[in-house]
Amino acid sequence: MSGTEGWGFTDDRGTELGAARVPLRVAAYVRAGAALLDLGVTPVAVYGSGHDGEALDPAKSGGLRAAGVSYLGPGRALGEEALSELRPDVIVDVTYDGKSPYALDETVAERLGIPLVALSVGSELTLPAILDRFATLAASLAAEPARSASGAESAVGPVPAVSGAEAAAVPAPAVSGAEPAEPTPAVDLAAAEALLRGVAVRSGVAVLALSGAGAEQVHLARPQAWPELAHLAGLGVRLLDPGPGPGANWLTGDWARVAELRPDLVLFDDREHATPPYELPSGVRLAPWNPETPPSPAAYARFFRDLAEALAAQAP
Repeated sequence: MSGTEGWGFTDDRGTELGAARVPLRVAAYVRAGAALLDLGVTPVAVYGSGHDGEALDPAKSGGLRAAGVSYLGPGRALGEEALSELRPDVIVDVTYDGKSPYALDETVAERLGIPLVALSVGSELTLPAILDRFATLAASLAAEPARSASGAESAVGPVPAVSGAEAAAVPAPAVSGAEPAEPTPAVDLAAAEALLRGVAVRSGVAVLALSGAGAEQVHLARPQAWPELAHLAGLGVRLLDPGPGPGANWLTGDWARVAELRPDLVLFDDREHATPPYELPSGVRLAPWNPETPPSPAAYARFFRDLAEALAAQAP
């Protein structure tokens, strides 16, 4: 589809969006923008959430810094003048409830007449479904060929839901008369899943995901409330549930509760607004976790490989 043809897309709120031509200037929430960049669409600028400050959080930036993408600060602080000067053709945000964009006041976009796409990253979708939606949006925006983590080009398209033993058998595409092609992002993700599954099954390491909130408080992730954590459990990672109590995504408690759960490995929230872990039992290994990992095959392949390495290092 060329930039002179019409464009249409239905987002995960069920909102039908359209324009006379394919949007060329994309503004996005940081997480969405980093994913689109991986998928071949370079945003003109990105904005943060209410957790973010005036500087781009390194844990959330993905390849945005290296690509020279401007950061506008927290989305809720953006006014009509700032967005108008940016001249975006479309804004891409995420939604956790399937109703509202997470990081930007939708009425600002409405008053300027800018289409706003909100893609779900909540627990109602599986991780493969989330990746597929972002790939579909990138394709609709006439993305250039995406690059794998190794730099190889591949066509943007829906991400196959391949994992486990099947993943190891997925071949990289061959190029006749040339050097063997590097794996595509989808194949690289499938290989990372296979690696992680094998390590998880052998290690039996107990993993707890959490977000620090100071010396007295910690938020413990409920695995089935997070698509990527639920996906890890499906790959055989032994994720600890914090137990009953209030909170849909997190159980808020103290650091003594972490010790009671007896994790071998703690996945700690490494975003700038979270605090480092306190008072962990001796022998517990730490590994960073970004609860807002860009929804792209390349980003999750990196995360899965890093986690496989941490599990292997902690295994008896």
